[in-house]
Amino acid sequence: MYGICGSDLNIAAGNFPPTPFPIVPGHEFAGEIVALGTGIDYLHEGDRVAVDPTLVCGHCDWCRVGRGNLCDNWGATGDTVDGAIAEYVAVPAYNCHHIPDSMTFQQAAVVEPLSCAFHAIQIAPPRVGESVLVIGGGTMGLLTAQLLARGGAARLAVVDRKAERLPIAEQLGATLTATELGEALEDRPQGYNLVVDATGAPGAIQAGLDAVAKGGRFLVVGVPPDAKVQISPFRIYNEEITVIGSMAVLHSYGPALQLVADGLVLVDPLITHGLSVHEYPDALEKVRQGEGLKIQILPNAS
Repeated sequence: MYGICGSDLNIAAGNFPPTPFPIVPGHEFAGEIVALGTGIDYLHEGDRVAVDPTLVCGHCDWCRVGRGNLCDNWGATGDTVDGAIAEYVAVPAYNCHHIPDSMTFQQAAVVEPLSCAFHAIQIAPPRVGESVLVIGGGTMGLLTAQLLARGGAARLAVVDRKAERLPIAEQLGATLTATELGEALEDRPQGYNLVVDATGAPGAIQAGLDAVAKGGRFLVVGVPPDAKVQISPFRIYNEEITVIGSMAVLHSYGPALQLVADGLVLVDPLITHGLSVHEYPDALEKVRQGEGLKIQILPNAS
């Protein structure tokens, strides 16, 4: 079971990370163990697992201080080595996380993007009672919004140009939804205490920076291209604005899995498509066009 996200578009284009073609994609996945290496006693054949795709060296300066997501030799299954769009995929045993019988493989395949959102909230947690704006109502935006709602945000606005996504955002905890950023700013003309970009689009990032209130924070969760936006250093200084980046997964996969298992974060409303592996090019195009939310490749789909 494998989910497709915006990162797959960058991987297919060879943009992020520098992709060693040819490669089998697939970094959001879950499945059943069919074989094990030697000396592994905490996993067994037949176990149902979700897999953290992160691969780190363990010996660079960043790994030694516990920040493996910044590893100088960072890699990931499906990003830098062959991934899960295949009948079999080889992964390190320690990256496998048992999933309960009550969790479907489809739900488990959403744990990876949730673990990215979880890490983002770890480094930029909401403060109880503050206003939060999430730009982008796709999978990452809606997962992040759920965590923000549980974290105590009093006002939680979600903006997305696709109006069909907004009722789902409301179902998952948004107190205000809009198709244009200007509509959200009508409710909060002084700006929002925390603004989260979950699009990766330079234009949205530029607009989001302008929507941060004095003393506020701006968090980049979406994966942007290597493009430029304009920032006023004086405004950052004068209004004490903090700009924060969040890179992938860091000690967050297990906690994210538990949130799904306990029903504290809902992922079923986000799963909109199940396609066969033969439809992978079509699935990529659906992601490119912003169709639906989480698009997954099902192993038995025809």
